[in-house]
Formats: sequence, C-alpha cells, structure tokens
Amino acid sequence: MRLYSLSVLYKGDPKVHLLKAAYDVSTFNFFQRSSVQEFMTFTSQLIVERSELGSRASVKEQEYLCHVYVRNDGLAGVVIADNEYPQRVCFTLLDKVLDEFSRQVSKIDWPSGSPETISYAALDGYLSKYQVRPPRVLGGGRETLPMHNTMESLLERGEKLDDLVSKSEVLGAQSKAFYKTARKQNSCCEIM
Repeated sequence: MRLYSLSVLYKGDPKVHLLKAAYDVSTFNFFQRSSVQEFMTFTSQLIVERSELGSRASVKEQEYLCHVYVRNDGLAGVVIADNEYPQRVCFTLLDKVLDEFSRQVSKIDWPSGSPETISYAALDGYLSKYQVRPPRVLGGGRETLPMHNTMESLLERGEKLDDLVSKSEVLGAQSKAFYKTARKQNSCCEIM
C-alpha cells in the first residue's frame, strides 16, 4: 500500500490550477522522477477539471487509483495511490486536508494562488504519516462512490489522452517524450 501524491487544487472558471502538492516518487527510477511528478500534476488537474463541484470519484489509471474530491466552493483535493490503498482512508484524508487548508489559506488567495505563493506546509507531513500505515477509519456501512473504469472513460467523446498530453502546459518536453515511449512499450505487438 502506497501513496504517491497529495494535491490541493482550485477549480476556477477558466481552468483548474495547482495550489499546493506533495509527492513521493522514491520508488521510481531516479531519472524518471521529475517526469512522473509532472504527470501526477497533469492527471490531478485533468481529473478535477472533468469532475463536478460537490463530487467525489475514483479513477483507475493502470495500476494506480486517483481519488478526487471537489468541494462546492471550488477547492479540490486529489490523492494518487496504488490499488491496495483503502479508498475510505483516501477520502478521509482529503476531507481533513481541504478543511485545514481552507482554514489556514484565505479564500481570496485561491483563484490566483500557486505552489510558490501559497504558504501551507502540512501536505508533506500528511503524505508521510499516511504513507507508513494508514490509520483505521471508523464508520458504519460502506459508502459507495462513483468509480470510473479508466482515465479514458473520464475523457469527453472523441478526445484522446495523447492529444491532451501534447497540448498540456504542465508537462515539459522530456515528460511528453517519456509518455510516448512508455505508451509504445505498454502497447501490444502486432503480427504482420
């Protein structure tokens, strides 16, 4: 069980932007870490952009699950974890982080904020605390949340992830090349 990313974003009118994030890319190859981190940011922004205000969802992308919670005020959180990490713990973490963030950071700063301008240092602590061993979350019954099968099901009709990657402002040239190479490696071989 592992957490890879914990992000706080703002879903504004024109677009979604990152306010603060913490990453744990220590399990990835050293030379791929920056590209992996950029893709986590890209994926988080895309999922928040496609989610409705006041919604929670989990999106599967390969062996990872992206859990998203978008509040009615536009503040959003995304946790990227492996398939084994408990969903309920992820949403409890997002509740806690977004509540604390909204108390410590003025709502006026959300639309224009960026990771450099927002002063909120608790994300790294939460990521490491929940990384070691997820706390037990008490609750009666199981809460069912919308589950998109794959990232492709979240995309609009006729839209491809490859096109979004090429248009992205978040991803650098190295990350885009990494994506294309990984896509080729993961595709099936064709027999002629």
